[in-house]
Amino acid sequence: MARTERPERLSRPAYERELLRLQGELVTLQEWVRAEGRRLVVVFEGRDAAGKGGAIQRVAERLNPRVVRIAALPVPTERERTQWYFQRYTAELPAAGEIVLFDRSWYNRAGVERVMGFCTDEEYARFLRQCPLFERLLVEDGILLRKYWFSVSDTVQEQRFRSRLEDPTRRWKLSAMDLESVTRWEAYSRAKDEMFAHTDVPGAPWYVVEGDDKRAARINMIAHLLSTVPYHDVPRPALELPPRPPSTGYRRPPRDLQKRVPDRAAELRRPKGPAAG
Repeated sequence: MARTERPERLSRPAYERELLRLQGELVTLQEWVRAEGRRLVVVFEGRDAAGKGGAIQRVAERLNPRVVRIAALPVPTERERTQWYFQRYTAELPAAGEIVLFDRSWYNRAGVERVMGFCTDEEYARFLRQCPLFERLLVEDGILLRKYWFSVSDTVQEQRFRSRLEDPTRRWKLSAMDLESVTRWEAYSRAKDEMFAHTDVPGAPWYVVEGDDKRAARINMIAHLLSTVPYHDVPRPALELPPRPPSTGYRRPPRDLQKRVPDRAAELRRPKGPAAG
């Protein structure tokens, strides 16, 4: 079989121009959600190193953290393990005028918990039955639910894992569980296929994002999200910077009375190499 060539990677200038435009649209979406009292939930799932975290960061970085929140739940506590499985996730759902981005979600049960044996067969089967019902309740209550699955090839995933291992500033992104996914590639594939078969349903479908090109993946995901929400520009009150009032005689205390951070930047401003004679 002939090998399929990957498309050329999206250039950084083109990516940055379109990302800035889309982020402007996300601000408009945010203001519409806030003004109209809507509730938006975006679920980010997918392979390890497929680009979920980067996409979430690009969605949220120019938005108001009082409106847009990232939910990235840790391992459940002993008490949480005795609760209804969806219970700790419902506590993270948005109120009116809020957006919640789930950096992994209740689908942990259908993925890592299933593959790694962290749940029983009975718990897994119950999840597959209850999940479509749970999401139907969210949608019927007026929540806008969007679910994205980030896909990545095994070759690119391995390249990204190696890159993280070699970069001390990004090594924190790797865990033993992440590396285990390399040896369980097919098991995760089967789990994803079964998950889709049960939870890719009308009203709450899955949308697949091809993640080998991270820049393209971010652009495609954000553009699609915007296309699925009926937002519009919301008029904002006109703001005008008031004139500064005249001085009333305030004098700033001497600077040497305050503890100041060292001027590290001054060292960077100094010219490098021998001074010109």
